[in-house]
Amino acid sequence: MNDQQPSALNKPYSVAITGSGGSGAVTAGRILLEAAAHCGYQGLMTRSAGPQIRGGESAAMVRFSTSPVECMGDEYDLLVALDWLNIERFADEIPLSNRSLILCDPKAGEVPALLRSNGAEIREIPFKTFASGLPDGRINMVALGAAAVVCGLPLDAMENSVREVLQSKSPEVVESALRALELGYNHDRRPQIKQPPPGKQDNRWSITGNQACGLGALRGGIKFVAAYPITPASEILEWLAPRLEQVGGALLQAEDELASINMIIGSSFGGVPSLTATSGPGLSLMVEGLGLALVSETPVTVVNVMRGGPSTGIPTKSEQSDLNIAVYGLHGDAPHLVFAPLSIRDAIFTTQWAVQLAEHLQTVSLVLSDQSLGQSQAIIEASEEVDLPLKRSVTDNPGEDYRRYQTVAENISPMSLPGTPDGMYTADGLEHNDRGTPSSMASDHREQLNKRQQKLKQFDYGDYWAEVFGDGDTCLITWGSSTGAVKEAADQLNHSVSKVRVIALRMLAPLQRDKILQLIDGTAKVLVVEQNHGGQLFHYLQSESVLPGTAESLAQPGPLPLRPGRIIRAYQALN
Repeated sequence: MNDQQPSALNKPYSVAITGSGGSGAVTAGRILLEAAAHCGYQGLMTRSAGPQIRGGESAAMVRFSTSPVECMGDEYDLLVALDWLNIERFADEIPLSNRSLILCDPKAGEVPALLRSNGAEIREIPFKTFASGLPDGRINMVALGAAAVVCGLPLDAMENSVREVLQSKSPEVVESALRALELGYNHDRRPQIKQPPPGKQDNRWSITGNQACGLGALRGGIKFVAAYPITPASEILEWLAPRLEQVGGALLQAEDELASINMIIGSSFGGVPSLTATSGPGLSLMVEGLGLALVSETPVTVVNVMRGGPSTGIPTKSEQSDLNIAVYGLHGDAPHLVFAPLSIRDAIFTTQWAVQLAEHLQTVSLVLSDQSLGQSQAIIEASEEVDLPLKRSVTDNPGEDYRRYQTVAENISPMSLPGTPDGMYTADGLEHNDRGTPSSMASDHREQLNKRQQKLKQFDYGDYWAEVFGDGDTCLITWGSSTGAVKEAADQLNHSVSKVRVIALRMLAPLQRDKILQLIDGTAKVLVVEQNHGGQLFHYLQSESVLPGTAESLAQPGPLPLRPGRIIRAYQALN
């Protein structure tokens, strides 16, 4: 077994907790993550479930360290198995080695051969026996106590986290959980805690990616949300609903995705910054509505939390496979904005930026989060709000000769809101002249196409379009949630003889082609890393003549996450 304590953390410490539906694996993972936060660590918890969405088996994967954690590692130090129900479904998601430790209950049956084969140490603890001796005793709490010892987390931190996570439960349930936790904690003290953890930090947040998108939306000024629930985006709506009311806004659950996109177009036309959230199947239904928003220059933002596809696909797993529809999916020549948060923390800023750019440029913003970001929970440094000088241009005095779509400086013509004197105009899906009057004249069509294109192309997006790390003659280009694994791989490589540069794209459309070319100029090798089957970013960059002929693609489909070791091996194959 690997006896290194996370308090010594030269590397992050990784724990997986698995069990059948209702066993409390995910709850145990949340408590463990919060306890790590109480001790001063930063961390990340992802979760996995079977195809049932509800019920069936589940797993919580927790990783914590003294530095930010943005991805899962190549293997797990500890597996806590509450039972063995369908554990084989998680075998690829929870890689173990002869450095790993498995905690399990002998009454759960034999340890499956696929787990024994990797050489991990197996330590049996009678979770069920201990729990049965308590009123309402829970196996997961006993197991959590035993895991805390292995992880080097003190009992008081674990107890505080139990109270926080279970605060909605009755006092009797909480007391029973605390007693079960203590039984597991005191059963086997190997290895002893060698040194104290870093100490609690006051400027830390515990937040999911979906909550981060919601916070970014509020910071961006969103006041109306209409949406239809869909996995894995629904938590954005659940988090926003009460908070929109606090800022004078509202959320409406629409009857479907078609209704939700048209509702936010109507609200935005009335002057209220508006947003919807969905996943791949819902985005497909919204495409026609997005075209209406774009041609009428009505700002809207859509947060698309990607999942495995196509069709219903794998709702509970992550995949970066909606890039093509986000960039190319609208019919006609329809330039718009596409963004992708680089981490859970970055989802706050990226969503805020997307909303405010949509408002300022009077266009459509698509934000591509995914299940991995959206439903994972992270302990992060507090995010300070960025003051962006971006807002919608609205006229209170349009004048008798008001031309809503007139070509003006920066191609951003002021909007008038309903009820403004002399400010009436047509805003529908037909091509139009500068007044908004429907027109099929080639000159009007060309003028409006140019206007909608140039306002996005000529705008100065500053340095926010990407994050760049390191410097070297090999360049790793990635986007969205793949960034964490790519950064960790690059960090490992940069601590060896290799020197690697990472370009993580936050803004995918309009593509900042010249800036990318400048960054990769002089690099000997380029590897594009992403989590989908077809290499969508790779081919997109090729179509924009960004990549050198020697560039290669590492495109791994979901549901397995990209891991740093996989990226390192792909890098080594280049050289």
